[in-house]
Amino acid sequence: MEFDFSKYFNAENLERLMWALIILVVGVVIIYALAFIVKRLLPKSLSQQRKMIIQRLVYYSGFILLAFIVIAQLKINLAPFFGAAGVIGLVIGVASQTSIGNIVSGFFLVGEKSFEIGDVIKVGDKAGTVFSIDLLSIKIRTFDNQLLRIPNQTIISTELINVTRFPIRRLDFNVSVAYKEDLAKVKTLLEEVAKANPLSLDEPEPLIVFKDFGASGIDILLGIWFEKQNYLKVKNSIFQEIKARFDAEGIEIPFPHVTLYTGEATKPFPVMNTTTSKK
Repeated sequence: MEFDFSKYFNAENLERLMWALIILVVGVVIIYALAFIVKRLLPKSLSQQRKMIIQRLVYYSGFILLAFIVIAQLKINLAPFFGAAGVIGLVIGVASQTSIGNIVSGFFLVGEKSFEIGDVIKVGDKAGTVFSIDLLSIKIRTFDNQLLRIPNQTIISTELINVTRFPIRRLDFNVSVAYKEDLAKVKTLLEEVAKANPLSLDEPEPLIVFKDFGASGIDILLGIWFEKQNYLKVKNSIFQEIKARFDAEGIEIPFPHVTLYTGEATKPFPVMNTTTSKK
């Protein structure tokens, strides 16, 4: 039995295919141009995350509309495809439950607004800057410039810390001084270090807490409030200034040590002589 290709490859169908290709190319150009114009017209006050969502809406809606136009141009009967799509969709749905869960979780993440693109977050023992928020996962740029992908479902079910959510934050320094030091003098020195640092905020005022009687000295907490973008500068400068002031004032920063005492109290117990003499 010979198959008749003439009803498919004829002048009329080739003309439709040619117009469909022209519509496809022009449509893609229009979609990208429209997305670019929309991006330029969006107000600068809008967050990066919202700009990304609006851009993707333009892309998705544009390509869906373009697909329908191309299908209409080719005069393709979609009825048989819808019947097969039901069966295929059922199989794919069962096989991709994890992906569907990630997609649903992605909508919750966008709606909840726990973080946005550009925020520094911690998820478990991982930390970095949010690089993108996608349908299936979020991508984080770690501090050593690696790309970390975390599924949306994991983000939803895991404790997450947004480090840069608020404009200011506090950095805690754990300081230890020897037991012989004057704590009032130490407290005054720490206050002076905090006030002298140009990146330290006066309001809220620095926090100083005497925490514990440690194994080698007295543990003190110094909390410095600062603008979130100055994290590294504050950490390095305060650290250096504390060391310099303590050295200048003769304040001892203790380190673990062991003292051995010798004397009567530490003499070993006498050992019985177990030797025997031969006759």
